[in-house]
Amino acid sequence: MKEINEKAIHSFYNGMNCAQSVLTAYADHLKFDPDLALSVSAGFGGGMGKMQKTCGAVTGSFMVLGISNTKRYVENIDARNATNEMIQKFTADFTALHGSLDCKALLNCDFTTDEGGQRFIDEDMKKNICSKCISNSIKLIDDLVKE
Repeated sequence: MKEINEKAIHSFYNGMNCAQSVLTAYADHLKFDPDLALSVSAGFGGGMGKMQKTCGAVTGSFMVLGISNTKRYVENIDARNATNEMIQKFTADFTALHGSLDCKALLNCDFTTDEGGQRFIDEDMKKNICSKCISNSIKLIDDLVKE
């Protein structure tokens, strides 16, 4: 888990969005194409297309759980059911830790405005909020996959 977390945080600080950072960090571990993962998750950063809806670390985590379960279960219905259960548990646990799944609520600012964008930078929200959401997401994934 430590290696995956470090890889995700490094990626996040080097050009990937939050969803891409979480998803691609698992490419070696779960043996999937990192380039395809990078493409698939491209529109999920900043709360889904920078709309500040569901946090990209969360949506990236949902993708990881889906891939993990697809590799664990032969039948799609079994993988889908396991993934849905894990997503529900992840959602409850992430919300308990952070108070919301919503990017705008997590940041408590609208980074699409000049004022909000400046506040995002001034308060180093990338480090103080976003990177914590990424790290906590990876821990929650690890806990769920071990169960």
